[in-house]
Amino acid sequence: MTRLILKQVLLIAIATLVSLTVILKGSIAQEIQTIIPNQDNTIIESATGALSNGQGPILFVGRTNQPQDSIRRGVISFDIANEIPRDSKITSVTLELTLEKTPGGEQSIELHRLLKNWGEGNSFHPGGRGDRSTEGDATWIHSFYGTQFWSNPGGDFSEKVSAVTTVGDEGIYTWESTSEMVADLQEWLDNPDDNFGWLLLGNETVSRTVKGFASSENPELSAQPQLRVTYVEK
Repeated sequence: MTRLILKQVLLIAIATLVSLTVILKGSIAQEIQTIIPNQDNTIIESATGALSNGQGPILFVGRTNQPQDSIRRGVISFDIANEIPRDSKITSVTLELTLEKTPGGEQSIELHRLLKNWGEGNSFHPGGRGDRSTEGDATWIHSFYGTQFWSNPGGDFSEKVSAVTTVGDEGIYTWESTSEMVADLQEWLDNPDDNFGWLLLGNETVSRTVKGFASSENPELSAQPQLRVTYVEK
């Protein structure tokens, strides 16, 4: 009888420990933070770097119907180290953009990690033609207009695709979490000096494929870019 009682007590103790373990694991909650860009810009094809759109309400990606200088690329960055606690582990990342200009049918838009710092000046144009570049603007040849240059015209970025999604009609689109996106953010959190954000690359092979996404300067706050980061504090 005594052995039976001891066995029952032991089983209850084991069950209690298992329950406590589950509870403790569940208490290591994953946090979710929504971040808006600290800067964004449209890189506009121009051999002289004459055009940019740092304060424009739209990020243009793809190719316009212009006879020349028709390529557009978006650049966007988020201040990860200022928004996510240091030493956290990033577990999931999604990027949400609102498509407002869409003349080009369905097109794939890729995210590529940028490899050099760049700027957002005071240039402004409501459309895709851009405005005269101002000091500090990212342009086709400048990372910072007037003083610093890309190594490659059109921006320095990784060939690896961090994420891709297909966009068509106007609306909200999400670049779902990938291992590459998570790795990008973890790198930017651990090494903030290497955080240059992403370049948005569209279909540049034919004309009239351009897409226009609401930028961080868009007057409609709900349409502005949003990065949702899920993480666990170590």
